[in-house]
Amino acid sequence: MGEHAGSWQVLVLLGAFHGINPAMGWLFAVALGMQEQRRQAVWRALLPLGLGHALAIALAIIFATTVGIALPRNVLRWAVAVVLIALGVRFLFRHPHPRWAAMRVSMADLTFWSFLVGTVHGAGLMVLPVFLGMTKHDSIHVHSAGNDTRIAFLATMVHAVSYLIVTGSIAWLVFEKFGVNFLRKAWINVDLIWAVALIVTGIGSLLI
Repeated sequence: MGEHAGSWQVLVLLGAFHGINPAMGWLFAVALGMQEQRRQAVWRALLPLGLGHALAIALAIIFATTVGIALPRNVLRWAVAVVLIALGVRFLFRHPHPRWAAMRVSMADLTFWSFLVGTVHGAGLMVLPVFLGMTKHDSIHVHSAGNDTRIAFLATMVHAVSYLIVTGSIAWLVFEKFGVNFLRKAWINVDLIWAVALIVTGIGSLLI
């Protein structure tokens, strides 16, 4: 853990950043709580939201690890950077948000929704440069698979826990203290911030 202290910190910060984004889940949790008029609905939504987000991160890491068996690390790093930058540019002009047909959803539905949002928004891709930096070898060989699996699991958990803490805290504050109406007064262009973050992450992964 100490060997990659900076990378673990970045994973925590990325988790917090994803948790701040209302499109990543806390707004949905608040809406469910207000619909049912009880805070238990807010807390009940957090676990599937966190699980779905973790699955989106894990899928991106598993895909990178699988592809990395055949590709040199630099090729994979460039590919991830290009996709991040392209996704960020797309978000500058178009903001794809998966929409649900109804607010009354099961926990399985909410998990899938969170996974879909995390995937569409490129949350997993943002974590990939950090994960690639934590595996030192030039390519992902079979003999290193065990260590990479351990790092992938820990990276996913650290990021997901950070996301869940921030998402839960904001959901509680909005539901208990502020209400959804405060968003109209404190409106921030989250889509623009997210697009810039994707582009910066892509460029940064090439410079590190």
